[in-house]
Amino acid sequence: MWRGGATAASAARALRSRLLADPIHHPSGAIAPIASARAACSAPSAAAPAPTVAEAAAAAATVSSVAGSASDVLRHYGGCYWELSKARLSALVVATSGAGYVLGSGSIVDIAGLCYTCTGTMMVAASANTLNQVFEIKNDAKMKRTMRRPLPSGRISPVHAAMWATSVGAAGTALLACKANGLAAGLAASNLVLYAFVYTPLKQIHPINTWVGAVVGAIPPLLGWAAAASEVSLNSMILPAALYFWQLPHFMALAYLCREDYLAGGYRMLSFADPTGKRTAWVSLRNCLYMLPLGLFAYNCGLTSEWFSFEASLLTMGLTIGALSFVLDPTRKSARRMFHGSLLYLPALMAGLILHRLPNEQKEQNIHQTSEMAGVLHGSELQDEERARQKREDQKKHSRVQSRPPVAYASVAPFPFLPVPVYVSTQRHEL
Repeated sequence: MWRGGATAASAARALRSRLLADPIHHPSGAIAPIASARAACSAPSAAAPAPTVAEAAAAAATVSSVAGSASDVLRHYGGCYWELSKARLSALVVATSGAGYVLGSGSIVDIAGLCYTCTGTMMVAASANTLNQVFEIKNDAKMKRTMRRPLPSGRISPVHAAMWATSVGAAGTALLACKANGLAAGLAASNLVLYAFVYTPLKQIHPINTWVGAVVGAIPPLLGWAAAASEVSLNSMILPAALYFWQLPHFMALAYLCREDYLAGGYRMLSFADPTGKRTAWVSLRNCLYMLPLGLFAYNCGLTSEWFSFEASLLTMGLTIGALSFVLDPTRKSARRMFHGSLLYLPALMAGLILHRLPNEQKEQNIHQTSEMAGVLHGSELQDEERARQKREDQKKHSRVQSRPPVAYASVAPFPFLPVPVYVSTQRHEL
């Protein structure tokens, strides 16, 4: 028994010697497992903060990189949409549309309606300008003035630009249809089609494109008037006529200044067949003369006060003098002077129109008729309610009357062999 116990003890010692080094002969090997175990137990408490700080720094770097990339994407596409929409030109279109809305309003201007009209006009104008650039990618790539636009430079794809134009154009037209009226939405949609699908391809075919573009520029104030008054009248044509005649000297001067650039882009302008510039200058002067009586027409039609006719005449005379100098001396300097004068003329003219405007009498009359019609309808509704109430009261009174025998002789039996009829009162029956 003892021998067996000794044998078991020796076997256990041999097994332990194999697993662990002998502490006498190999002290370092014996201490190493203990030290490693202590290090393993003490390492988490000492090294725990280091991985936590590293992970937090990595997470912060990831978040900042994602935020930076998102902001870069938004900035990139926002800038592309801004350039595709030709924001400055679209803002001018919105200004003319807003002026038309104010002129077409009565004594009180609906601010909410004005904001809706300007927003819808801005969206439709952005769509038209984007489609214009989608169709003219190759032409813009050849011109110094336009080669850095988003499409020629490759910053955005044509499909993306077309999708942007379609969505913003449809949204703007729907906004005008819902918040203004169908007439304003129809004018906006027709102007988009005229600009993108008629004027744009015509620029490469015939110089008459300038006159078609003038029609496109004259429609926005008519749109604003239609949105405010829900109709188009003779008074509504004053500002569109001024814009039509104003655009011709403005763009004639621009075409003369950028003649080589337009020629490189493949656009057909009047200045190409006019090397001396005389014909271009005479077209500018003629349309300036057409604008001279517009101030008087505005006063005679009751659109503005008499002060505007005087101010408009002075403004138009200044622009006409610039066109006359261009006729007498058709150089780049005189063309640039007339171009800058046209930039000052339009905002001054619209400001005078708004400042001296008179309330739209037709709009006031429509409002008065609408209020009268609403009063008549309200009165008829009250009469109908009164009649219905009187009828209900009559029915109640009639139901309270006691029932009586139909004839006097019915109280006696008509024949001797028949019993006397008995009539029951309504009140008894109800009891």
